[in-house]
Amino acid sequence: MATKTTSKKAASSSKSAAEKKKAAAVPQQLKIVRSDEWLAPFEPAIAGRHQHVLDKMAEITNGGKLKLGDFATGYLYYGLHLEDKKWILREWAPNATAIYLVGDFNNWQEDKAYAMKRLTKTAGDWELKLPAKAIKHGQLFKLSIHWEGGQGERIPAWATRVVQDEQTKIFSAQAWAPEQPYEWKVTKFKPNTSPLLIYECHIGMAQDKEGLGTYTEFREKVLPRIIKDGYNCIQIMAIQEHPYYGSFGYHVSSFFAASSRFGTPEELKALIDAAHSAGIAVIMDIVHSHAVKNENEGLGNFAGDPNQYFYQGGRREHPAWDSLCFDYGKNEVLHFLLSNCKYWLEEYHFDGFRFDGVTSMLYYSHGLGDNFTGYGDYYNGNEDDNAIAYLTLANLVIHEVNPKAITIAEEVSGMPGLAAPFKDGGYGFDYRMAMNIPDYWIKIIKEVRDEDWKPSSM
Repeated sequence: MATKTTSKKAASSSKSAAEKKKAAAVPQQLKIVRSDEWLAPFEPAIAGRHQHVLDKMAEITNGGKLKLGDFATGYLYYGLHLEDKKWILREWAPNATAIYLVGDFNNWQEDKAYAMKRLTKTAGDWELKLPAKAIKHGQLFKLSIHWEGGQGERIPAWATRVVQDEQTKIFSAQAWAPEQPYEWKVTKFKPNTSPLLIYECHIGMAQDKEGLGTYTEFREKVLPRIIKDGYNCIQIMAIQEHPYYGSFGYHVSSFFAASSRFGTPEELKALIDAAHSAGIAVIMDIVHSHAVKNENEGLGNFAGDPNQYFYQGGRREHPAWDSLCFDYGKNEVLHFLLSNCKYWLEEYHFDGFRFDGVTSMLYYSHGLGDNFTGYGDYYNGNEDDNAIAYLTLANLVIHEVNPKAITIAEEVSGMPGLAAPFKDGGYGFDYRMAMNIPDYWIKIIKEVRDEDWKPSSM
């Protein structure tokens, strides 16, 4: 009897300790609620979103056996790589029935020697191995993909270099393996995150001359002026490759390719390196809120499946932007986008990102026509928990790779917790850019005469 009594007491004590530990963890997770009593009625929703991220994190890291950053290394596996004196090409195309590598090295013809093989160990992956002499640095290529009832040439989703022919205007991937990889002068850079004096720019439009500016011209002519004016951060727009220049870089087609219209990868790296040498951080305007609809250049119908990367049905197309919306609930899409975040940090040494179009991601309605006048408007069932989980995971990956990285959410709705730490119940951004303020200034400049402007209207 004594033994049983002791066991019961021990179990009771153990249970009590576990409950205390669990109870202590909840307030820490929901610190944003403790900091703002008006959020108390919505604590279950905030806690639910937090738990959703924890559950997804456990799922993609094999129960925590991997780091989140280990999941975000797809760019090292997929795409075209020169390894151990051979070319290795891999692509995720679950709906494909056959894939051929075509390019100027085989007269753009399907050839059995360039046929990719479907891997049986992973769902939807294809692979091709070629000797190093089969493809030369700078040669152009695409994938000729077959599927049930159709076929089309596509640029690989993981392509890191994409160029446009000046005569035909056709885009193609380009094998990029220079004999002398870029050697960084500044290998470890810690950005000064407070205060941020940001110089926002577009490489092609930053020059005084009429025409398209380049990475090199920016480094030589614009960067010295930025240094002299005392900025400590540069934010560059339109880096990810996009087929239509007039989109200002917001209809992205190749997410891992720095736009070739401004120069080579080495020239972009030299620009970032020079900025770091001057103590200036460089962040990138990253577009994960949508993608271009183009099929030949982008992911719109990559392998005969229009929903491989994007939502199905009415949620597939963005009603205001003429673009496609990523399916953030798919682990393969999370893998693609999180790997994209890590790629730009590791390969180009960017110091962080301004995430474009965050409001559009947060809500099923994309925030169109919504009035955010009270906290209830942020917890009424209009929120896309998949997108919220992705944004939170992106911040966790970015800050795992570089704890000093800067993340900014371009956002107009004022979602609570957007720039609060994840452990406190937030989404993990360092800053929120209230885009509605500059939008309002533009509206005033365009539509209101100076003498009719009322400061009280702000």
